[in-house]
Amino acid sequence: MFRNRSVYAVAVAIAGLFVAVGAQAAYDQPSKPILDALHAPLPPTPSVSPTHADILLVSRLAYPPIARVAEPYLRLAGVRVEPRNHSRHDTPGGYGVTPCMIGYELVHVADGKRTPVALPERACAGMPLWSADGKRFAFVNLAADAVQLWIGDARTGAVKQVPGARLNPMFNDEMQWMPDQASLLVKLVPDALGAPPPEPAVPPGPSIQESDGKAGRSSTYEVRDTLKNSHDEDLFDYYAASQLALVDAATRAIVPLGKPANFLSLQPAPDGKHLLVEAIHKPYSYIVTYSRFPKSVEVWDVGDHTHITTQRIADLPLADRVPIAGVPTGPRDFDWRATDPATLTWAEALDDGDWNVTVPKRDKVMLQKAPFDAPPVEIARTDQRYTGIEWTQRPDIALLGEFDRNRHWTRTFIVDVDDPASAPRVLWDMSSDEKYANPGMPVTRELANGVRVARIDGDAMYLDGAGASTDGIRPFLDRLDLKTLKTERLFRSDKSALESFIAFSNDDAQRLLTWHQSPTEVPNVWVRTLGKPVAAPAGEAVFTSTASALTHSPDPLPAVRGIKKRLVKYKRADGLDLSFTLMTPPGYKKGTRIPAILYAYPLDYANAAQAGQVDGTQYSFTRLRQHQLLLLAGYAIIDNASFPIVGDPKSAYDTYLPQLLADAQAAVDKAVELGVVDRDRIGVTGHSHGALMTANLVAHSDLFRAGVATSGAYDKVLTPFGFQNERRSVWQATDVYLKVSPFFSADKIKIPLLLVHGADDANPGTTPIQSETFYEAIRGNGGTTRLVMLPHEPHWYSAMESQEQLAYEMQRWFDTYVKDAKPRTGK
Repeated sequence: MFRNRSVYAVAVAIAGLFVAVGAQAAYDQPSKPILDALHAPLPPTPSVSPTHADILLVSRLAYPPIARVAEPYLRLAGVRVEPRNHSRHDTPGGYGVTPCMIGYELVHVADGKRTPVALPERACAGMPLWSADGKRFAFVNLAADAVQLWIGDARTGAVKQVPGARLNPMFNDEMQWMPDQASLLVKLVPDALGAPPPEPAVPPGPSIQESDGKAGRSSTYEVRDTLKNSHDEDLFDYYAASQLALVDAATRAIVPLGKPANFLSLQPAPDGKHLLVEAIHKPYSYIVTYSRFPKSVEVWDVGDHTHITTQRIADLPLADRVPIAGVPTGPRDFDWRATDPATLTWAEALDDGDWNVTVPKRDKVMLQKAPFDAPPVEIARTDQRYTGIEWTQRPDIALLGEFDRNRHWTRTFIVDVDDPASAPRVLWDMSSDEKYANPGMPVTRELANGVRVARIDGDAMYLDGAGASTDGIRPFLDRLDLKTLKTERLFRSDKSALESFIAFSNDDAQRLLTWHQSPTEVPNVWVRTLGKPVAAPAGEAVFTSTASALTHSPDPLPAVRGIKKRLVKYKRADGLDLSFTLMTPPGYKKGTRIPAILYAYPLDYANAAQAGQVDGTQYSFTRLRQHQLLLLAGYAIIDNASFPIVGDPKSAYDTYLPQLLADAQAAVDKAVELGVVDRDRIGVTGHSHGALMTANLVAHSDLFRAGVATSGAYDKVLTPFGFQNERRSVWQATDVYLKVSPFFSADKIKIPLLLVHGADDANPGTTPIQSETFYEAIRGNGGTTRLVMLPHEPHWYSAMESQEQLAYEMQRWFDTYVKDAKPRTGK
């Protein structure tokens, strides 16, 4: 897509939009093969129009320059806002910097015709948003002084900016198509906003918090970048304020709706006349983030743009005492019924929002029709936590879901919300950790008004699944008979490739658009046509099919095609099934033992049956992630090794450490048994929860010669109200917190451990102090360690320079302490 422009040149151009902050020591770079892999462009990904007539191939800049990541921002109640252009600095959740799309290309499905899309100069665009009729697409563009709105023509590929539209993406929902598909609903920066409130030269007074004696635990995964004082509150109000407006897609004219407010979420009703509006208001909290602030929920009648009427649906108070992993009391999860012009649904907790409480029913589901002057009616009660309703094309069929956190269990029911006398039918009843028997997700279609519903043809619904199996994942497409609840398999990925369903390309469900790849084949869109029925073994497709490539993206890095992958299955000492993908470097000679790096991320399971299921593949296109880059330095990679922690969700971490050691022992023994890995030259690495694993393995085992832990949490006492799926507090499970935390075993760490952390990590469970104090503890006890703090980086490292530095550090550390390590004595 960029035949005449290198990715480096694009990155340099984008860097011109931003101003580098401060001066640091020069960044280091890894060896040239690794550097080349880091700088290789990403293959484009498809965005299919709702009519399935066209596809936009979207190219993303893999790693922006450090100047982009270093752009100054404000921390405002869980959102990081860049003052210069009113943009959002972070992705939702705060794990990375907002990505830049740097190229679009239109592909016509019928004949494969390709049409280039000329994005604005130095574009840093968002993902395209298609109109339901497939005639247009809209996107945001991050410019130096504003978040711009652009609209594209799907026939010609021409794009035009909407003059005067400065979007406010602080809470997302900054643009969406209205049901008429001729206009966009947008959040704009108010014209009369003025200058931001200046910081007081002298503090007006102290920052004060007070508790009234009621319990109010704060989850470590909810509290980040909270407000600190009255000036923060003023800044929050300033940057949160939005003016709602409609933008005519043809004329690009802007029509304001109502007055500015701190609008959180917006949902147009299917009739295009009503609008569900949630707005945040004071009093704010210094404990929780904006999603827990007080809010009003209203329905606006915007049929007459000059005279808007409003109906108050709910006033939700500050939710600063929500149980860990619980939900607020009162109405929540508002949504429009897709098959009605303007009918609202929502849920309300019957257990005070606390999943630890035993109650006959946990939630009730409510419904209220326009004009919203009659009381809402109850349409269902759920045994466990309500997870939502998926509407289908048929008004008499909807899918209602619930989730039991205590058992890791999920149930889905077929319901008719218009017939209270009809009993719900159980469609699925299974562990939420189940992979092999997972039925997949309903295939959806977008109606003419833009509402997305599950597609139903007669009495059949379609299911798109990952297809986990003992041989690895093989994506599938099934047809479900809603009368018998039996399925037939229309398509399943071949055993020698990885091919997943994207969408139907026509209404008769005979032609599929798929995403096809293999270790040596770049991901591309294929058109697959179903043929005649055939007899097939269980789990295989019962139809023949033929396929051809629609897109032809080139290989961005042919040099790595010599890397080989192999899915390996084995058992833990207690008989639990495990697996990993063994990757060997280019030029590897069979029978040679080479140094290796183990990478894993432990996962929690309620029972062993699901913990041992395979969900990896050896047939994905090889694009190297950070630890995999070490393949180009001569290492084998024991990749995505299974590290299950199995037990009652209320107490699984009681046995975390012995299970972790058993997982590691099994993986190492199997890798050595295969004749590839040198037992005396194995390193271990992991990120976040995987970093905790890494630190514990070097503290409590001698399986590894060195470790690299990135952005981890090593002292769980600093997150006293829970971590991962551990919901007991440190006062309820003190011994567990201490044993899980390698900080308290720093005196035992004699194996070299490299610590890397993003200096601006917003994830509250892994604040930078975790690595800083852990480094001091190891150093103080005489251990071999190194701490690398990456400037301006969040939880996932974004900048190219940071990626280069990390690759350099990992290569240097493992070369020194693993590849070139002297044999250990006494083993």
